[in-house]
Amino acid sequence: MYTPVKYAHVAAVALSFTLFVLRGIWMMLDSPNLGRRWVRIVPHVNDTLLLLAGVTLAFMLHVSPGENPWLVAKLVALPVYIGLGMLALRPGRPKAVRVAAWMAALAVFGYIAAVAVTRSPSL
Repeated sequence: MYTPVKYAHVAAVALSFTLFVLRGIWMMLDSPNLGRRWVRIVPHVNDTLLLLAGVTLAFMLHVSPGENPWLVAKLVALPVYIGLGMLALRPGRPKAVRVAAWMAALAVFGYIAAVAVTRSPSL
């Protein structure tokens, strides 16, 4: 019953990761591709779909943060990932800071994915 939503969520995760890695590489290379319209729009649309699919799955599976510490861990890590991603991909800071933030964001993304798979907040 929830399988199509789960597949949509996982596909959105994969696309989100791919786009974030690509934009990080472009940031390090000072590529003009970062300024393209689709690069500024598609990741936000995909991440919105990712979040909607995740919330839909939680409702369909009757999973609540109060009963599932792993879900709380994901919800706490998500704004950390977003903040680091914003720091990494917005110009105006030294490149070394942006690269460090990008790498830290990738680590947080990995943590969120591992928590989702293991359903354990402590890895």
